[in-house]
Amino acid sequence: MKEAASEQRVTAKERKKANGSPESFHIFKYKIRVKRSKPNRKLTFLYLANDVIQNSKRKGPEFTKDFAPVIVEAFKHVSSESDESCKKHLGRVLSIWEERSVYENDVLEQLRQALYGDRKVRKRTYEQIKVDENNCSPRSSPTDPPQTTDLIRALQELENAASGDAAVHQRIASLPIEVQDVSLLDRITDKESGEQLSKMVDDACMLLADYNGRLAAEIDDRKQLTRMLSDFLRCQKEFLAEKEHKLELLLQVVDMDLSSNDVTIR
Repeated sequence: MKEAASEQRVTAKERKKANGSPESFHIFKYKIRVKRSKPNRKLTFLYLANDVIQNSKRKGPEFTKDFAPVIVEAFKHVSSESDESCKKHLGRVLSIWEERSVYENDVLEQLRQALYGDRKVRKRTYEQIKVDENNCSPRSSPTDPPQTTDLIRALQELENAASGDAAVHQRIASLPIEVQDVSLLDRITDKESGEQLSKMVDDACMLLADYNGRLAAEIDDRKQLTRMLSDFLRCQKEFLAEKEHKLELLLQVVDMDLSSNDVTIR
């Protein structure tokens, strides 16, 4: 009872901080729902935030800027209650925001700190990334190429990727028309019908946000697999070229021996 009362006081206090705009109310509502949701739903809420933030950024920076403190807190909260698999997905969301410059560096640093803690996350420069792309790493050198088992595992994981999830595709295709056609809002005649529609919209948003988040993760996985395959093929070509060169040298030695024996016989 005491915890519930304390939470209500905090909620009331935070509600007063909202400036009364619709955006502030939605930010406040999002924060509360993240904290109250079950662990397996918290990641979906961050996927939802990713969709909203990136769509809002196209219209203007105001909402994204106002949302920054909440998203940092959400990252801390979800990270503290998540396993390594969930943190990996959080890292993917963060990498997307870094790549697309969704937030300024100071906010991105706060997000990195929230996700990784005191462990320093060193960002590579563009030049360092290009060097890695143009050269085989120690792991992918001709003597120690990327393991085929790693490539097979990565390919197998993509078999369960979002783009091939027929069940989710069917659920999306079966979404009620009420959540797709705004003209049907006229059918709302009372509070009960309004609440029913609100719940349908919330459920649809969560379904789509989770699917979009999985798609983003799949894209990241496919990029990583492409790099692995590129490194593997490049190193195998270098390995083959080295063996062909050695074979040529051996053939030259054999030819010299044959020529020498021919001269001796004569």
